[in-house]
Amino acid sequence: MATQPTTWTNQRARHIDWVRALIYIIIIVGAFASAMPFLYMVMTSLKTYGDIINNNFWPWPPFGDEALQWQNYPDAIQNVGFDKTWQVPLVVRYFANSIIVTVLSVVGILITSIFAAYPLARMDLPGKNFIFILILATLMIPPDLTLVPKVVMMFNFGWYNAYPALVVPFLASVFSIFLLRQFFMQIPKDLYDAALIDGAGHLRYLFMIVLPLSKPAVVTTALLNFIWAWDSFKWPLLVTRDSHMRVVAVGLQQFMASEGGTKVQLLMAFATMVVVPVLVFYFITQKYFKEGVITTGIKG
Repeated sequence: MATQPTTWTNQRARHIDWVRALIYIIIIVGAFASAMPFLYMVMTSLKTYGDIINNNFWPWPPFGDEALQWQNYPDAIQNVGFDKTWQVPLVVRYFANSIIVTVLSVVGILITSIFAAYPLARMDLPGKNFIFILILATLMIPPDLTLVPKVVMMFNFGWYNAYPALVVPFLASVFSIFLLRQFFMQIPKDLYDAALIDGAGHLRYLFMIVLPLSKPAVVTTALLNFIWAWDSFKWPLLVTRDSHMRVVAVGLQQFMASEGGTKVQLLMAFATMVVVPVLVFYFITQKYFKEGVITTGIKG
C-alpha cells in the first residue's frame, strides 16, 4: 500500500513534465516564427542581386561559394542620396530627423499622459469618471477620419514641412493615459496619507512616490510610443515635402521599383539599419522593466 502514493506521484510528475515540455515547444516555435522575418531581412541584405532573383536561400559556405555582401550597407547609404544642406548622406539626415521626432514625441507623451492620468486616478475631482469615458471614446474615432483635417491645420498654422507638424499633433496618447491611470490606481492610498502627514502635496507625491513605483508602466509607455514614432510613415509623408525633412521610414521609398528593378538587397540593408535602433531600445527597456517589476511590486 505504501508504494501506491509514490507511483501516483511519479505518474503525475511525468504528466506535468509533458505539459511543460509542450508549452516550451509552443513558445519556441512561436519565437522562431516571430524572428524569421527579421532573420530573412538580414540574410537578404547580405546577398547579391543574382542570388535574390534566383531564390538562393543560402548562397554562403558550406552550401555555396558566395561571400557575405557587407558592401550592400554602404551602397544603400549612397543610393539614398546626399544632403547638400548638412553636407552629409541623406541617411544621416533621415536618422537625425527620426531621433529628434521620436525623442520629442516620447517625452511629450510621457508628460501629458502622466499629468492626465494622475488626477484621473488619485484625485477627487467632480466628474472625472465621465471625463475619462470621453477620453476613451476618442479611441473609437478612426485615425484616417481626422487625417485630412489635421493636414489642413498644419498648413493653416504654417507648420507644413517643419518639425512641429511631425511632433505636436501626437503629444497626447489616449492609450498611454489609460495604461498609466490603471497602474496609478493600484498604488495603495495609505502611501498618499503617509506622504500628506509628512507635508507632501500632490506634485511631490507624484514625483517622489508614484512615478518610482510605476516604473514598469512608464517604461512600457515609453517603449510603445518609441516604436510607434520611429516607424511612423503615413503622417511624415503627408506633412513633409523636402527630402531633408523626411524620416527613416519614408526613406525606404528610395528603393522602390525603377527601370532596373527593385534593389532588394539594398532595401533590406537599409531596413535592417532602421530596425536595429528599435531592437536596442527594446532590450534596454526590457532590462529596466524587469528590474522595476521585481523591486517595486505592490499588492493593492
